[in-house]
Order: sequence, then C-alpha cells, then structure tokens
Amino acid sequence: MADTKERAIPAPLVNPETEPFWAAAKEGRFLLPFCVETGKAFWYPRGVSPFTLGKVEWRESRGTGTIYSVSVMKRAPQIYAIAYVTLDEGCTMMTNIVDCDWDGLAIGQRVQVTWKPDEEGNPYPQFKPA
Repeated sequence: MADTKERAIPAPLVNPETEPFWAAAKEGRFLLPFCVETGKAFWYPRGVSPFTLGKVEWRESRGTGTIYSVSVMKRAPQIYAIAYVTLDEGCTMMTNIVDCDWDGLAIGQRVQVTWKPDEEGNPYPQFKPA
C-alpha cells in the first residue's frame, strides 16, 4: 500500500434500533441481529426482523466471512475497495476492504472484521483479508 490516503467514513446515525450494535462496536465486539422466530441473521441492523416483522435478538459474531463481490476504486490519492461480504452466519453486507493488496483481492477470499475510525473517531466495521 503506497502513499494513499484512507477514505473518510461518515459517522453513522445511531438510533434506538441500532444502538446495541454501536455500543458493542465501542467495545470491539461485532454484533449481528437475528430473527427470534427463524434464527436467521440479517444485515443491516433494524428493530424488526425482515423475515417475520417480529422480534430481533443481538448475538456476537466471529466477524468472518467471504468476499461475494468486490470493486477496487483507484482515484488518486485514494484507493479503496467496496465489497459484498457474506458472513459465516449467512447474511451479506456491503463494506470496505482495508489493509490489503488491492490487486490481490478476489471473490471467495476469506476476510475478517477490523475496526477503523469514522470521521468522529468512533469504531466502524470494515474487513481485511483473513
């Protein structure tokens, strides 16, 4: 990784539905919402299950997964990668891939969560090669 400037990530809007996720992030823990009725994980955090419109339970995740698709943006002085990552719990999330060889990223590559600061200095989940 040459002299590239990291892309600034705006601070998220925290609301009562997403507060458990961001509170855990401050402790370095990656939580996922699960549907209480089906047991399925989903992303993005919200107050009701997208499967049943029922209750949500927050569970700790290992924060590991596989790149489903990836695109590397090279706009000097920034280089960054946006990807869909399918987490081991089964849901897919859009995220950034960081701390990597940009030209070596590949579909099917294993990744793990890492925490980078947003514009306000709060931890924000991104992924790096495992």
